[in-house]
Amino acid sequence: MKFIDSLPLFSLIVVSLTLGLAPFVPEPHVWTKLKMLVAGDLVRPIDIFDLVLHGTPWVLLAIKLMRGAPRTTIPHEDPRERP
Repeated sequence: MKFIDSLPLFSLIVVSLTLGLAPFVPEPHVWTKLKMLVAGDLVRPIDIFDLVLHGTPWVLLAIKLMRGAPRTTIPHEDPRERP
């Protein structure tokens, strides 16, 4: 996880919006490949490679955001502190 922590958030956002969505017209490659995956049509090796290539920036960004998100905890109430 040190690798993901060392990646700048801004860089991951830029890479996700460029490589992750390229080509932009007629629709992003990652979206096309996800639709193929859901339909069960993702069988050719080049399509699987495309999904990995265009999906990796999004996965890394999601992991980075989850690791950087503040962890909320339920305040612990000690029964001995009650009046």
